[in-house]
Amino acid sequence: MEKKKTKLTLSGNIKKSISNIEKAKSQGKNSVFIEKKNNKFPSRKTTNHSTRPINKNTNPGLDKHPIKSNDYEKRKLAEQRATRRLKDDEDKKETKGKSGLKRRELKLTISRALSGEDEGRARSLAALKRAKQKENRVTQKDQLIDRLKPVKREVNIPEVITIRELANRMAEQSSNIIKHLMGMGVTATINHSIDSDTAEYLVKEFGHIPIKEQKADEIIKKIKDVKSENLKLRPAIVTVMGHVDHGKTSLLDVLRSANVVSGEFGGITQHVGAYQINHKSKKITFIDTPGHAAFTEMRARGSKLTDIVVLVVAADDGVKPQTVESIKHAKAAKVPIVVAINKCDLPEADPQKIKNQLLEHELISEELSGDTLMVEISTKTKKNLDKLIESILLQAELLDLKTDFESKANGVVLESKIDIGRGPIANVIITSGTLKKGDYFVSGLQSGKVRAIINDLGKNVDEAKPSSPIEILGINGAAKAGDDFLVLNSEKEAKSLCNVRIQEFKVGKNPLKFVTQESAFTDKVSKELNIIIKSDVHGSSEAIKSAIIQIKHDEIKPKIILSDIGMITETDVSLAKASSAVLIAFNVKPTKEAKKLAEQEKITISSYNIIYEVLDFIKNKMSGLLSPDVQEQIIGSAEILEIFKVSKVGKVAGSKVIEGEITNNSDARVIRDGAIIYNGKIGSIFREKNQAKQVSAGLECGITLKDFSDFQKNDIIEAYNSKVTERRVWEVKKLVDL
Repeated sequence: MEKKKTKLTLSGNIKKSISNIEKAKSQGKNSVFIEKKNNKFPSRKTTNHSTRPINKNTNPGLDKHPIKSNDYEKRKLAEQRATRRLKDDEDKKETKGKSGLKRRELKLTISRALSGEDEGRARSLAALKRAKQKENRVTQKDQLIDRLKPVKREVNIPEVITIRELANRMAEQSSNIIKHLMGMGVTATINHSIDSDTAEYLVKEFGHIPIKEQKADEIIKKIKDVKSENLKLRPAIVTVMGHVDHGKTSLLDVLRSANVVSGEFGGITQHVGAYQINHKSKKITFIDTPGHAAFTEMRARGSKLTDIVVLVVAADDGVKPQTVESIKHAKAAKVPIVVAINKCDLPEADPQKIKNQLLEHELISEELSGDTLMVEISTKTKKNLDKLIESILLQAELLDLKTDFESKANGVVLESKIDIGRGPIANVIITSGTLKKGDYFVSGLQSGKVRAIINDLGKNVDEAKPSSPIEILGINGAAKAGDDFLVLNSEKEAKSLCNVRIQEFKVGKNPLKFVTQESAFTDKVSKELNIIIKSDVHGSSEAIKSAIIQIKHDEIKPKIILSDIGMITETDVSLAKASSAVLIAFNVKPTKEAKKLAEQEKITISSYNIIYEVLDFIKNKMSGLLSPDVQEQIIGSAEILEIFKVSKVGKVAGSKVIEGEITNNSDARVIRDGAIIYNGKIGSIFREKNQAKQVSAGLECGITLKDFSDFQKNDIIEAYNSKVTERRVWEVKKLVDL
């Protein structure tokens, strides 16, 4: 039998290298090579996994032979090592990239860590938080740098602005602005007003861009630009002027067939009235002005508004101060004058004398080859009234008065008042355009919407043509007499123009004062009489205010803390109490609540109807505040020689009368070493143990003083009489320089 060949096989995943095979060939048949298994965690160091032959027949002599290796085996081994190293590097890169982008999804365990499934680790939450905080710090630092950079702002500058408002517009602290002004030598507070030039300088100093706002005058000029199309003739506006009690209102009454004089207190016109008459289908608007000296502003207002001035002069009285003033106003306004010589029916009338007096003021009648129309009239007999009207119409034709009837209405406020039932009312004369119900308007610092239009006859009308005297309801406050009246397209325009005007109105409030040495150390304190005036119309309160301001005195001055129109209210009484003011009601009555409060607070409400009485009352009140004039007259003096103590009397100064005489109950002062140590009265005088009424010079006597007994030798007792005289304020500065 053939012998079966047996094979020795080794199970397992053993890869034999070429070198191991060669080694097996070189050894004997009975030798077996066992390769060492690799560790599960291979070290990074590359080691030669050499094989050690195990010989069944243990032959120590075999180990002594060296193992031969060729170059091919070395190259193959190097390639294997390099390939393994490249694969390891690629795996590391992949795990690093994944760990940076994506957090670990599963829990890390020992088995997973040993198997190498989760080799890359993500950043911890604390590390992420620190990175975020660092990023926020950098961002905040950049924002802070940007915030600290100075911001340039465009600042709108009106004509007048307060320091508070300017600081708000620049977003600066008002204290910094005040400090800057102090450095310039200007004293200012947060409420002071400054003009546009000063504001512009401050804006530039603080690094901003100033932009001047459009003035109210420029806005009004654009509105008032009247188109030269559709011009039509309008009625003439005629103002009647002259001295007090020369018959101005009586003339208008005759022309209107009314009786206005009876409605005025004392027969003196104290309001501005406007009326319209028809003469042969032609209309004329008349304005009646007061003749009293205090109503200068009313006359000035009338002359500015008018086309023709009718100067009324009484034939029996002649040219008077207010007549001269009326002539000056008319000439200043460049208005033609028609002279009406009134009261020609009186026996003492002398019209020729009036004409001669007017020559002094450059008013030359046509009879004397002049250009002034003069008409001799009588309001009682109605003499030559038609002739006067024809003269006015002739003058109006020469002036060729035309205006646009289709444009927005413009006018002038003659008077304003507050009616109990209807609220604020403005008396207006329309100068151009047509006013309609529902129009939005601005008048001075007030604005509103026309709710109702009432003509001079007291009738409601829907529209008012040029030269019409009307009353307007719908204004949001009492307008000032003399303010303009403008109709605008919308309520928004009216309010914006009104706001601009209010800003410009602050010019006179809190003016800036420069600090000087004199202003810092002078302390001139004068007494003030606080006054509150409430009247029926604005013109009257204005006239009273201007007349009171003219009362001048070195030690006391009147201070008007409120001048308004309407009834006296509880607010006025409270203000009078708080400021210790005099409360004057001119042609108005207090409300029931105000009257009751005045009685409780013991505030006197002084009611008057005539302006003379108001001025006399103010002068008397000012006189009461003046300190009286005290005059001293020394009647005698005595020197103390000895001091005696008398029972039931006390100390008695034994004195000798040096000069004059000492009388009982006279005023006395004690002088010691040139200083007055007592000022009082003499109690009693003793002469040889008997009381005496007076002691003459050269005689000795005993003197006691009331509430004083600290006598010393060589003191001087001086007796005197004091005379107290009350001082009064009578001088009032004249309103008209004649």
